[in-house]
Amino acid sequence: MIKELSELGKKLREQNAGEKINHDAIKEEPISIDLIIKKDGSFYKFEPIEKIVRPAEAITAKKGKARLLLDKAEEVLGYDGEEKKHKLFLDKLKEYEHVAVLKPVFDFYTVNKINGIAKALDAFENQVNEKERTGNIAFRVVNDDCRLHEKKEIYEAIIANYNQRQRDKISAGSRKCSICGKNDYPVEDTPHGMIMRVPDGQPMGCALVSYNDDAYESYGLQGNLNSSICTNCARTYVESLNWMLKSSTTQTIEDKKGKLKEKVKFTNRRNFGTDTAIVYWTRDNQKVSDLDLFDNPDPGTVAHLIESVASGEVKKSKHIDSDWFYSCTLSGAAARIAVRDWIEMSLVDLKKAIARWFEDIKIEAWGELYYPPLYRLSNCAQNEKSDNKTTSARIATYLWKSSLKETAPPLWILTAILKRVRIIENTEDGGNKEGITPDRAALIRFIINRNNKGGSMLNEQLDTENCSPPYICGRIFAVLESIQRAALGKDINAGIRERFYTFASTNPSSAFGRLMKLTQNHLTKLKNEKAGLAVILDRELQGLFSKIQKFPAIFALEEQGQFAIGYYHQKQDTWKKANSNAELKAATEESEKATED
Repeated sequence: MIKELSELGKKLREQNAGEKINHDAIKEEPISIDLIIKKDGSFYKFEPIEKIVRPAEAITAKKGKARLLLDKAEEVLGYDGEEKKHKLFLDKLKEYEHVAVLKPVFDFYTVNKINGIAKALDAFENQVNEKERTGNIAFRVVNDDCRLHEKKEIYEAIIANYNQRQRDKISAGSRKCSICGKNDYPVEDTPHGMIMRVPDGQPMGCALVSYNDDAYESYGLQGNLNSSICTNCARTYVESLNWMLKSSTTQTIEDKKGKLKEKVKFTNRRNFGTDTAIVYWTRDNQKVSDLDLFDNPDPGTVAHLIESVASGEVKKSKHIDSDWFYSCTLSGAAARIAVRDWIEMSLVDLKKAIARWFEDIKIEAWGELYYPPLYRLSNCAQNEKSDNKTTSARIATYLWKSSLKETAPPLWILTAILKRVRIIENTEDGGNKEGITPDRAALIRFIINRNNKGGSMLNEQLDTENCSPPYICGRIFAVLESIQRAALGKDINAGIRERFYTFASTNPSSAFGRLMKLTQNHLTKLKNEKAGLAVILDRELQGLFSKIQKFPAIFALEEQGQFAIGYYHQKQDTWKKANSNAELKAATEESEKATED
């Protein structure tokens, strides 16, 4: 994993060549204050600026170190009595006393000290607001727009100094890097660098590789020497992770109230909840457009992808397209990063996996094939009004893995979904929202089919050939509900779904005995008022009873899922038939379709 991250970092450096300095000795750092001095080293003024980022000397760990020409007020001025930090800054500056452009800075600290550093320290609090004093201070000479640390001579000196240190360490004896397999750069006991914007991580960043316990020194290796990663590979893998966690585009969208707002869309990152992010990339750093289908599964595009895989078009391109896809699931764990999953596969296999994913999650909804987006599937077990999205994040992580690795998700997800299916949620218009929605039906079907090894598979629409008791019981329950609604109307205080769904889907033998007594009363009333509709529903009920010998005493977890799918399929089939039968339309729930839309 780290090898591929490092390779991506090197690729990014190549692609950005000419736009910025790409070297291990240089790193982009923020600037908040310009310290402007005259050519003789005397102080001129402080000029707070809007925070910008510019290349400067790279420091892997700030503690006990200072950065050349760009640092905090404590280091640059000795502000707030920080003499030790100030000495570190001056010691670093002395390493570059041979660089001619730095003469005004040396005069600022030595030759013209009274009008230089002393005067600047007195003016600091008067010229810089308290809120801005914590930013980095950069040096600039009057009438020179280029900051001193950004001059070509300074960058060349920093890089030359860094390269010499690397050569000295290698000549003293260096281990080979476990990532690149070379000893061109030393393996050091230094932090590799902080990775920013990790979900649930620390604001100052997290470390992917970090050793700080004596227990890891049993082989005479201290700290990060245990990882055996050279300084170049360490820098490049950190750069690639920071790039993927940050890289984004801004889109203008219209919200539900018709107002325009800007939305950030990450290019190589997906957020799952508040504590999980997935970063993904290809070896050649190319965009994989098929991944966009997870968020916006256009039926036409999905159908074309499935057809291309089935016809062998993807297979034909196997020897042409050699690019590889990588995915890494990250979470913050205090000051460290927890890697929760790692995926690597060819783009050919990726296309196949995505095509199979959509084949497995498709479901019929209101007369059409429906491909639910990944984010809607992950929310299937979550209360929409809840602020706690932990369950959704866990489900999304497993579904991402299942979609790419073509594996079966854990059955605890099915348990969570069935719990939501049994709940009838109130909508804003005062109606009820059906517990078994198209999204939940699609996910239930997906989980059961992926976990069903060698057994019969659940179809995306009504399967008249499926005679498994749970599936048939679900269909029967849907017909019994239609009979009740046709006989009593839609304004029922608590119908059989609200009163008996959980009972029927777990203990069918006991539940259906009571339900049949109620249904006979409903059929008798219906025959007196709508004889034709009573005949249609009664005939359908009898046909289903002929497919089951007896009601089981209990349904296991996966059988409860089959019951839910049978119920959903029968409801969808009744809705389609209602379009050609006005009386049957009374037994459907048109208002619930509107709620789903």
